[in-house]
Amino acid sequence: MDALYTAVATANGRDGRAVSSDGRLDLALAFPPALGGDGKGTNPEQLFAAGYAACFASAMGAVARAMKLDVKDVSVTAEVGIGKDASDGGFAIGVVMRVELPEHLEGEVGEKLVEATHAACPYSKATRGNIPFEIVIE
Repeated sequence: MDALYTAVATANGRDGRAVSSDGRLDLALAFPPALGGDGKGTNPEQLFAAGYAACFASAMGAVARAMKLDVKDVSVTAEVGIGKDASDGGFAIGVVMRVELPEHLEGEVGEKLVEATHAACPYSKATRGNIPFEIVIE
């Protein structure tokens, strides 16, 4: 792949900082209370959820243009869960992608749009078959 853009960020663990090479991202990191932390910072799951939701919504815009559909009122929410991986006792993540469609996209048209978006989204391509994934159309 010839990269058109490369994001660069450095982090020093879940209780530290994450900083992008251009300084636009500079965040405190902390374990969430559910994992024994104080929650006084963001965490990798929140960052992944935000990135995946944004990527999925952007991919949907491109797919919708090709299908001649209006998606200006669509909302995409990614839920990224972390838990124990039964296969090795470590940790694993899973994603539930919630896509809120306006009335004019309900039914088969909306389902085809969301399926085509999942096929086109770079984050979906990167994770397909690697993590539990569910799409919920609302």
